[in-house]
Amino acid sequence: MTQRLRFAPSPTGFLHVGGARTALYNWLYARKQNGVFVLRIEDTDVQRSSQEMVDVILNSLQWLGLNWDEGPYFQSQRFDLYRNTAYQLVLDGKAYRCFCKPDELNARREAGMKATGSWKYERVCYTLSKDQVESKMGAGESYAIRFFVPEGRTTFQDLVHGEISLANEQVEDFVLLRSDRFPTYHLSVVVDDIDMKITQVIRGDDHISNTPKQIMLYAALGAKHPEFAHLPLILGADKKRLSKRHGSVAVEEYRNQGILPEALDNFLALLGWNPGDEREIMSAEELTKEFDLGRVNSSNAVFDLKKLQWMNGKYISSVPLDRLLQLLDPFLPDPTWKQNPDFTKWVELMRTRAVTLAELATMLGPFLQDEFPYDPAGLEKAKKDPAALQLLKEYAPSISEVDPWDHKTLEAHLRKFTEAHSVKPAVLIHPIRMAISGKTAGPGLFELIELTGPQKTIARLNRFLQQQ
Repeated sequence: MTQRLRFAPSPTGFLHVGGARTALYNWLYARKQNGVFVLRIEDTDVQRSSQEMVDVILNSLQWLGLNWDEGPYFQSQRFDLYRNTAYQLVLDGKAYRCFCKPDELNARREAGMKATGSWKYERVCYTLSKDQVESKMGAGESYAIRFFVPEGRTTFQDLVHGEISLANEQVEDFVLLRSDRFPTYHLSVVVDDIDMKITQVIRGDDHISNTPKQIMLYAALGAKHPEFAHLPLILGADKKRLSKRHGSVAVEEYRNQGILPEALDNFLALLGWNPGDEREIMSAEELTKEFDLGRVNSSNAVFDLKKLQWMNGKYISSVPLDRLLQLLDPFLPDPTWKQNPDFTKWVELMRTRAVTLAELATMLGPFLQDEFPYDPAGLEKAKKDPAALQLLKEYAPSISEVDPWDHKTLEAHLRKFTEAHSVKPAVLIHPIRMAISGKTAGPGLFELIELTGPQKTIARLNRFLQQQ
C-alpha cells in the first residue's frame, strides 16, 4: 500500500519552526517510503485566514525544498463535504442536533466548575424527542451538531510515545458542525484524511488530546484510522515553549537573516531525532535515507540558536561558490560591489568566518569600499600603545618594497621589519588588521593584505594613522 502523508497548516500566521519541522518529518517519511506527500491548507477559520499567509507558507515550504506531490487542497472549498458528513452521522444515530445557546452553555459550565471543579456537556439535547427537535427546527432555532461519544475506551499505538489510552467517559459529546454551519477541526480533518487516504499522521504533541476524539469519528464513519506519531514540543533555552522572546521563530525570518535552507532543514531534523550516530551535518539525501520515527525522542527538544548558526556557517563554507554568490546577492547593501574584480576572492576568503549570509555581506564591506568604521574597542586598544603606532608609521612606506606581493613574502617582510626593531610581530599585527579591515579578528592577516593590494594597503594604513 502506498504511504500517504500530509502537512496541513492553518494560514492564520507565518510558518514557524515547529510547523516546518512537522512538514520536514512528513516529507522525509514520504520520500523514504516512496510515498506521497500531500499539502492541505486548513483554512476553515475564514476570519483569521488570509491569502497572504497562504503565499508565505507555500513560499517557505518551497524555499526549504519540501516539494509536495498533491495539493494544495483548501478546506474552504470542501465545506459541502463536511456538512453532508455531519448530517449523515445524525441520520445514522451517531450525532445529534444541539440547540443549547452559547450563553446557556457558559452558565452551566461555570456552575459546574464552581461546584465540582469539572464539567462536560450533559447531553441535554440528546434526550429531545423527534417531535421536539422538529418543533425547534420549525421555529427556526439555530443548532450545532454534536458527536455522540460511545461508551468504552479508546486506545492507539503512537509511533513516538507508544500506547496511549483514554476512557471515553472523559470526553464530552464534541461539536462537529457549529450553528453557523462551519465545521470544527475534528470533523474536517477526519473527513479529509479519509478522503485523501492518509496512512500516517505526523503532528505535534499538542494534538494528542484530539486523537481519541478523531479515532472515535473514524470508527463512526466506518474507516480505519491512520497511524499517529506525535512530535515533542520545541522549547527555548529556558525550557519554555518556543516563542518570539527566544528570537526568530518564523521560517521567513531565518531566511531574511541569511540562513541557508539546507542548514535549517538539517538543524530541524535533529530537533528530537538522530541518525543513530554522531553525525550532525547531513544532506537531504542522507536525512531521507536515515530517517526513522523509531528514533524520534519522546522528550521535548531545545532550540539552540548558536547551534543553528554554527551549522549554517558550515554550509556557507562548503556550498558551491556559484550558488553562494547567488544566495548572497540580496544581502549586499551595494550591488556595485560585484563589479570589483576581486569580489569572488573576497567572498572565498571571508566565507569561512560568517555564520549567516547577512554577516558575510557585512564582513565584505571594508574590503569593497574605502570608507568603513573601526571597531571602537579595537581602536581604543591601539591608542593605548603609542610606540606601536609610531612603528606603524615607519612600516607603512616600507611595504611598497615587497615583491612579489603574496602572503608568504608579506609575512616574511613583517617579521624581518619587527626583528630589525627588536619587537615581536604581534605588536604590529593588531593595528595593521584594524587599518585594513576595521576589525580585531578575521582571516589570515597576510591573506588580507595580499588581496587588498599594495596601493590600497598603504592608503588604509595612512588613513588609520590619521585617526590617532
